[in-house]
Amino acid sequence: MRTRITIPLIAIVALVTACGGEGAMADTPVATTVNISPGNITLVVTDTITSGPAFSGTLVADRTASIRAEVAGSVIAVFLDPGSRVTKGTPLVRIDDSGIRDAVLSAKSGVTQADLANDIARREQERAEKLLAVGAVAQNVVEMARRSALGAQASLDDAKARLANAQKNLDNTIVKAPYDGVVSERMVSPGDIVAPGSPLVTVVDPSTMRLEGAVPADQLGAIRIGAPVSFTVTGYPGRAFTGTISNIYPTADPGTRQVRLYARIPNTGRGLVAGLFATGRIASTSHSGLVVPLTAIDERGLKPTVTRLTDGKAEIVEVTLGTRDDATEHIEITAGVVEGDTLLVGATAGITPGTLVRITSGDRAAAAPPTKP
Repeated sequence: MRTRITIPLIAIVALVTACGGEGAMADTPVATTVNISPGNITLVVTDTITSGPAFSGTLVADRTASIRAEVAGSVIAVFLDPGSRVTKGTPLVRIDDSGIRDAVLSAKSGVTQADLANDIARREQERAEKLLAVGAVAQNVVEMARRSALGAQASLDDAKARLANAQKNLDNTIVKAPYDGVVSERMVSPGDIVAPGSPLVTVVDPSTMRLEGAVPADQLGAIRIGAPVSFTVTGYPGRAFTGTISNIYPTADPGTRQVRLYARIPNTGRGLVAGLFATGRIASTSHSGLVVPLTAIDERGLKPTVTRLTDGKAEIVEVTLGTRDDATEHIEITAGVVEGDTLLVGATAGITPGTLVRITSGDRAAAAPPTKP
């Protein structure tokens, strides 16, 4: 007969614990450490954040004069080439004036004759009125003298008008710049025959440029005259320019449902060139607040969150968002964090809460703050 040995349950547990305790401790979860670079963190900073509709268009000179011929004739000389700077009154083009000078001389002769005839008629009128006063002539003689004087005065006025017109035509044979600017285009050369209305040169004033663009009609509520505009221009990498909204069209384009806008831009130093494409944003609101990059925000849940580093560990924090600046890809946080908090950005923002995070180079204070909007 076999003897049954009964071992109490508690003894079995103790035995197992004694034999396998080391393995059990090895299976206990231990907090992992993740190494990240300073480029994966950002600081919550106080900065100015703005928002408003995107705005793009073409730069044009605020003042552009397409100068045309006012008299007919042959072009004798073109004094300046495109790109030449001019001041108001600078001669640009000279047109043959030989025929017009003859007309001026004829008009001057006509004025002299009309002035002489007017003087004779006026004296005759004065003489007739004196004779009428002493009863030496009849009333009808005086009336005829007065009519002759009026006719002579009208002829003189007509002769003077003809002379002024001829002199104006003579002056117009030398085409001058209407204001300070730059010759942007030349359409004639010496020897060309021009008629009144023929284009000669184009002069632009580059001291002030104008950005012509359009925005969707549903964004008009965020736009006002005088609102600041910040933009970049093709051909000027890394440079930002500013201006103000000067005009808003009263009607929308029936095809695109967009409304055209004009923004006036001071061109200090005349660095901007007309015809270039520009993109920017109209600043409809601007205020100071806590600002972080959009990549620091997780909006996949019911409430937006950020991953904050506290004592070297990652933690999820719910936040309240404010103004979003899509142009600079930054956003305002109105609640949930304070200035100086370190947040994870990009892919690292998905690190499991409680994970130890170590910055491989630099320290928290050296972490680059978000780019200012």
